[in-house]
Amino acid sequence: MERTDFQRWLESVSTTFLTLNDQQRNQSLDHIISLSGAAQLRHLSNGLEALLKRDFLRLLPLELAFYLLRWLDPQTLLCCCLVSKQWNKVINSCTEVWQNVCRELGWRIDESIQDASHWKGVYLKAKLRMVQLKDQKAFETSSLIGHSARVYALYYKDGLLCTVFSVDYNDEMDVLVSGSADFTVKVWALAAGACLNTLTGHTEWVTKVILQKSEVESVVHSPGDYILLSADKYEIKIWPLGKEINCKCLKTLSVSENRSISLQPRLQFDGRHIVCSSDIGVYQWDFASFEILRVIKVQDPANLSLLSFGEVFALLFDNHFLYVMDLRTESISGRWPLPPYRKSKRGSSFLAGVTSWLNGLDGDNDSGLVFATSMPDHSIHLVLWKENG
Repeated sequence: MERTDFQRWLESVSTTFLTLNDQQRNQSLDHIISLSGAAQLRHLSNGLEALLKRDFLRLLPLELAFYLLRWLDPQTLLCCCLVSKQWNKVINSCTEVWQNVCRELGWRIDESIQDASHWKGVYLKAKLRMVQLKDQKAFETSSLIGHSARVYALYYKDGLLCTVFSVDYNDEMDVLVSGSADFTVKVWALAAGACLNTLTGHTEWVTKVILQKSEVESVVHSPGDYILLSADKYEIKIWPLGKEINCKCLKTLSVSENRSISLQPRLQFDGRHIVCSSDIGVYQWDFASFEILRVIKVQDPANLSLLSFGEVFALLFDNHFLYVMDLRTESISGRWPLPPYRKSKRGSSFLAGVTSWLNGLDGDNDSGLVFATSMPDHSIHLVLWKENG
């Protein structure tokens, strides 16, 4: 067939082919393939490979490649790294992708670090740590032996573990505060040892006191104001502890007007939120509005107590286990067995150690003390992070 005649025939066939539906087009291709010889089949095979097996990750602009990679789960990303050196290079240079998968695990992200390989390494380490939490392999235990009588209370600050009664203090104000079974809160001059004021209003034992700066503003306090929180069995009282020391209660928080729900002596305050566990679960208040933000109901709340509360994780415990809760899903991420220990009513014979990791793990803060409690044999039982590697 002449070249001119062939071109006309090809255009006519192409025009007709475009009018067919998908099934008719497939039948047409099948018929043409059945009529083809070895040279045509080889040509078809080479052409299909170029059309259907394009390396899109290499051909696309990096911005589009990064956008597509963001939709892949971490395990698929790691598998894609094994496809070729080019794929591994592209995936390893996508900082945002690896930062996002780290965030999903509860890891804190330093935006100033833009090295994708760094965040890929952090993810691999983070994944291992989360698996260890699930499999009860993240912690190890130790004991401190030396007391010859019962340890009533524990205190932990700046890496030091001490056995003292429940108090709080502030060096800048030179003030120490204490709660008592006489229903009062006392404010002491730390250096002089003299009582500056006695705060009244509680009708039960004051089992917890916290002295902390406010980080938010409301109609009754400003950022930077020193705030004293005191808690009893049913109420949390908030006091503005300024330089004048003498103060009146700003607010009283409770979870039931008829006192049908008891608070547990596990009070926390970080300047922005107040958190306390109760007979039905864990309550979180907004310190600016004093409104309840959330109530986390847990199984067997009468026995399951709050140990420490962060932005991403919370530590809870009962008579048998230490639990790590993911606050984003309110599900248990892992647990660790505990021996029979002394569980005092005022909650001072056990405590959390380093708690920065509860706001998000960063690859470095998963170390040191996790939990400590006094034991019937007068020793102190420690739960420590196991080295990750």
